[in-house]
Amino acid sequence: MSESPSNRALVLFSGGQDSTVCLAWALERYDTVETVGFDYGQKHLVEMDCRPVVREAIRAAFPDWAAKLGPDHVLALPELARISDTALTRDVEIEMGENGLPTTFVPGRNLIFLTYAAALGYRRGAQTLVGGMCETDFSGYPDCRNDAIQALAHALTLGMDRPFQLETPLMWLDKAATWALADTLGGEALANIVIEKTHTCYRGERSVRHDWGYGCGTCPACDLRARGYENWRAAQRA
Repeated sequence: MSESPSNRALVLFSGGQDSTVCLAWALERYDTVETVGFDYGQKHLVEMDCRPVVREAIRAAFPDWAAKLGPDHVLALPELARISDTALTRDVEIEMGENGLPTTFVPGRNLIFLTYAAALGYRRGAQTLVGGMCETDFSGYPDCRNDAIQALAHALTLGMDRPFQLETPLMWLDKAATWALADTLGGEALANIVIEKTHTCYRGERSVRHDWGYGCGTCPACDLRARGYENWRAAQRA
């Protein structure tokens, strides 16, 4: 008997904190979990090197999850960098733009990622896509908002004639709550994997180790991660 599509999930996995927590979340809930990453010419390409390291660390630390963790896929989307003029794809300062959005915003990135993931999921028999989008504690990216994600889920369902679900377990969590979720799902072992193995820094800095992990410590991604970590640890001590 073939596995039901409802028991398979495809996680958008960058190798960062959020997508690692989402991967753990999916491994707790689905029988088979595959991962997909995107090489879109990002300056912090080191995150792609972290992806297999994080997957293997999870396999080693969590045997029950290892049995569920399926293949990894990497899709190359170089045109996204070519048409984008952003701090993640070109030599542009990280600052607020005239449009009120940070220059780290890559227009259409999440919409493109999810559409490609759905096409892959169609072939792999996975109609549940899991992503780390969040509009609670984020940089203001419009394609991280729940309305945008659920509108796309509706469009994908209509366009592919299959009922796609887009799960965003971090949507209503701040970064402290994301750290707490990692602890709830996998305890200190998962928290340590997030600290030691994942990469979130927009500048691709991995030579400086902080309490919360590696990064430049000043970019918006590092700032969110650091403040979340501090607030989570403070709540544990309270």
